[in-house]
Amino acid sequence: MSTSSSARPRRNSVPATGAARRGSLEERLGHRFRDPGLLEQALTHRSFGSPHNERLEFLGDGVLGCVIAEELYGRFSGAAEGELSRLRASLVREAALADVARSIGLSAFLRLGEGELASGGADRPSILADALEAALGAIFLDGGYDSVRASVRRTFGEALARIDAGESAKDAKTRLQELLQARREKLPAYRVVSTAGAAHKQVFEVECLAEGLNLRATGSGTSRRNAEQQAAANLLKKVGA
Repeated sequence: MSTSSSARPRRNSVPATGAARRGSLEERLGHRFRDPGLLEQALTHRSFGSPHNERLEFLGDGVLGCVIAEELYGRFSGAAEGELSRLRASLVREAALADVARSIGLSAFLRLGEGELASGGADRPSILADALEAALGAIFLDGGYDSVRASVRRTFGEALARIDAGESAKDAKTRLQELLQARREKLPAYRVVSTAGAAHKQVFEVECLAEGLNLRATGSGTSRRNAEQQAAANLLKKVGA
């Protein structure tokens, strides 16, 4: 018996990842999937349907942390444990993951429900970060740890090359505050512009205002703190710092 159109789940217009599209993304990730279904699941947001990517995100988060820790341990032989932890946090925070996801064009492959698509979910940092972690979790299941390590080295290569042991110890809010203090300007002000999503998965949008510089920037994240950090980072970019 056929199913009426009204009974079907409402989804976005992006088709399931076909062979050609999948191949393009696999090239950017540096891994050819033996089980393409794992990659498709990694790209599926819960708003689109099940199986979605939240379990793979959990796995990818752990694997990514391990690979980044290994990379930093090898690159900064003189760094203490606390410094290595701060460096790792700077690379795996939501805004940094979203930047890596954008660098490989991940948003074009996401499977989102109509509501998320209409509200700009394809470029929302939390969704991009989660999907990237899920993709790494999928690679781990498909090819093992060595495959994930190769993918992280490929996709995080520029971020790893740019990282500075001294600078990365300070988060964006601290760096912005110090910059403004050095210029004898007022400290930045933060305010919540909007919140969206269910209570257990809210997305905050925060504005950061540097009144003395007549500059402002916004950021979003799954907590107010993360959103403030992204807003501060975006304002630092405007300052050129």
